[in-house]
Amino acid sequence: MSKDNQNKKLQRGLDNRHIQLIALGGAIGVGLFYGSSSTIQMAGPSILLSYLIGGLVIFTIMRALGEMAVDQPVSGSFSSYAHRYLGRFAGYFTGWTYWFMWVVVGMAEITVVGVYVNYWFPDIPSWLVALIVLIVITMINLANVKAFGEFEFWFALIKVVAIIGMILLGLGIIIFGIGNGGQPIGFDNLWAHGGFMPNGMNGIMMSLVLVMFSFGGVELVGITAGEAKNPQKSIPSAINSIVWRILIFYIGALGVMMILYPWNEVGTNGSPFVLIFDSVGIPGAAHIINFVVITAALSAFNSGLFASGRMLYNLSLQDNGPKYFSKLSKNGSPRRGILFSSLILLIAVILNYIVPEKVFLYISSVATIAGITSWTIILITQLKFRQSKTKEQVEKLAFKIPFYPITTYLALTFLAFVVVLMGFMEDMRIALVVAPIWFLILYIGYKMKSSKKKVE
Repeated sequence: MSKDNQNKKLQRGLDNRHIQLIALGGAIGVGLFYGSSSTIQMAGPSILLSYLIGGLVIFTIMRALGEMAVDQPVSGSFSSYAHRYLGRFAGYFTGWTYWFMWVVVGMAEITVVGVYVNYWFPDIPSWLVALIVLIVITMINLANVKAFGEFEFWFALIKVVAIIGMILLGLGIIIFGIGNGGQPIGFDNLWAHGGFMPNGMNGIMMSLVLVMFSFGGVELVGITAGEAKNPQKSIPSAINSIVWRILIFYIGALGVMMILYPWNEVGTNGSPFVLIFDSVGIPGAAHIINFVVITAALSAFNSGLFASGRMLYNLSLQDNGPKYFSKLSKNGSPRRGILFSSLILLIAVILNYIVPEKVFLYISSVATIAGITSWTIILITQLKFRQSKTKEQVEKLAFKIPFYPITTYLALTFLAFVVVLMGFMEDMRIALVVAPIWFLILYIGYKMKSSKKKVE
C-alpha cells in the first residue's frame, strides 16, 4: 500500500458534517467552561476585552495559516509548510511540538472532568475519573474513524447548542426575570463590584495567558480545511467564522455569566456556568449544564487524542518519527500512535493523585507555551512563504492576510509578550522550565536521527 493510500484510508470515514462539527467544537473546551474562573478572578468583567484582544490575534494567526492553506492545500498543514519554507528541522520540531501540545491539552481536559463529576459525586477521587475517561476515549479512538467522527459530531453539537441555549436563557433571566421570581436582574453586575476594570490594566494583561490557552486547538480548522475537496471555498469560510465563534461562545457566554453572577464571587470549585444556575434557583438547569461541560471536556479530549495519534502517524510517513507509528490497524486507525499518546496521558492521572489542587494551572501553562510555539511557527512560516513569492504571485493569492506584514509582526510581538507575562505568574513559570527542556529533547532527537541516517 502506498503512503497516499494510507493517508486516504485515515480520512475515509469522515464526511462533511463530521468535519464541520469537529471544527466548530474545537473552539469550545475546558478553557471556556473551567479556565474562565481563573481569568475572571484576574480581570473581572474586563475579561471580555481580554478575549476580544486574544481573539483578534488568533484570527490573524488563522488568516496567516489560511493564506498558505488555500494556496497549497496539503495534509500536513503548517508542519508541511514549516518543512518547506523553514527547513527539515522546522517540520520535525513543529510536528512533535504540536503532538506535545495536544497531549498536554488532553491532560487538562481529563483533569477537569474529575471536577465536574465531583459536583454530583464529591467522594470520587479525580484521579480515578481521569483514568476511566482515558480508557474509554482511547477505546473509541481505536475503533474505526467513522465511530470517532460520529461520537465527536454529537458531543460537539451538544456543547454548541447548549452554549447558545445558555446565552438565550441567561438573557431571559437578565431582561425578564425568568426563574428569578419575575424580577429582571439587570446589567449592574458588570460595574457594581469595583468597576468594569476592578484590577486595572494589570488584570487584563495577566489574564491574557489563560485566555490564549482557551483558544488552543482552533488551528485544527486550518488542518481539517487543508484536506478539503474545495479549499478555495471551505478554508476562507471556516477561518472567517472564527470571529463570530469568539463573539458568541466566549464574549457572549462570559458576558451573560458575569451579568448574572458577581464576578468577585465566582470561585474555582467547578464550572462557573453551573454555579450561575444554582444561584438563580434553577437546579435542574445546573445539572444539565454540568452534563454539558462534561461532554465538552470529553469532546475536546477525544479530538486531542485523535489529533495526537494522527500527528505521530504523519511524522512517521515524513521520516520525522519512528516507522513504528506508520502502521495502521485493520479498521484504518493509527493504533500505535493512539496507544502511545494514551500512555503519556497517564501522567495526568498521576498528577491528579499527587497535586490535584494545582494540576490544572500547571498543565494549562505548559499547553499554552506549546500552543504559542506552534502559532509562532505558523506566523514565521507565512513571512517566509510571502518572501518566496514574486509580486505577480502575491497578487494572485486568493486569501491574503489583511494588512500584511504589519498584522503578522503585531501577532508575533503579542505572543512574545504573553510568554514574558508567564514569567510573572508563579503557577505559570513551570512552563518556562518545561519548554526549554522539551526543545532540547527535540534537538537531541533530531541530531541523533540525522547521525543515524549518515551512518546508513
